[in-house]
Amino acid sequence: MGKATRLTRNGSGWKELNNLFLIITNAYIILPYALLTQIGVNMKKLLIHVLTLFAAFSLFSFGSQAGGHGNQISYQVGDKKFAAHMEKAASTSRGTVYIIHDWNGLDGYEKSRAKMLSKLGFDAVAIDLFGVEAKLENRDDYKRETGALYKNREEFRARISAAIEAGKASDANSERIIVMGYCFGGAATLEAARSGLKADGFVSFHGGLKTPNGQDYNNASGPVLLLHGSADPVSGMEDLASLINQLKDAKVPHDAEVFGGARHSFTVQGSKDYDEQADQKSWDALKRFLARLG
Repeated sequence: MGKATRLTRNGSGWKELNNLFLIITNAYIILPYALLTQIGVNMKKLLIHVLTLFAAFSLFSFGSQAGGHGNQISYQVGDKKFAAHMEKAASTSRGTVYIIHDWNGLDGYEKSRAKMLSKLGFDAVAIDLFGVEAKLENRDDYKRETGALYKNREEFRARISAAIEAGKASDANSERIIVMGYCFGGAATLEAARSGLKADGFVSFHGGLKTPNGQDYNNASGPVLLLHGSADPVSGMEDLASLINQLKDAKVPHDAEVFGGARHSFTVQGSKDYDEQADQKSWDALKRFLARLG
């Protein structure tokens, strides 16, 4: 069986699409043009115009199918290129929710959550913190990418901020901004809150809860919602209690919901820690939080 062409994170597959377009162009314009040499000038101009429009329409339609219903947002931090995924609100937009991915990078999971949020009336942007050329194949790759950001908090924050600015510039509703994330993305969401990033709310789903030395929540611009499992081995109940005290001391409005017995990544279907009940309850908590924001 032949090997199918894939459109991957680093852009492989687009060369084949470009070659296909050249074939279509040759078939629709160049070859017919040779046959038109015996036709009158006015008729020739008319047919060339029609064929050109048809070829352009073919390219537009093909590109739309490749991109699906969402839109890719390209942006850059320094020399590194990134690509986020946006889903526009299915109804009048109530604002934009920015979703920060887990440690394995932006994939179908975050895109599916963006789609769910669009159905709730929000523009949703699943952002990319690793870059389109990042090699993400196994746990060592994931540790390399997340570790680099944990070691360079300035770069960590710059990438989050750049993604949100790119969303604003790409027609995402900036009237109300919420940042949320899963696992590593939850830790990144809390990093964004500590950085003073202007947002109306921050939501962490089973995120890393420890605060790095020298950081605090004094500059947090909006309320924080923590959704966590009581049996999470990555960040335990002591970490949750410590974080709640930090938010209280910084006078940051906050809420926390703890799901008894839920472990890490309880929202990720297919993982050994998936907990359907905790997944649904945490999503309901997010919806209540968004409703309170207006």
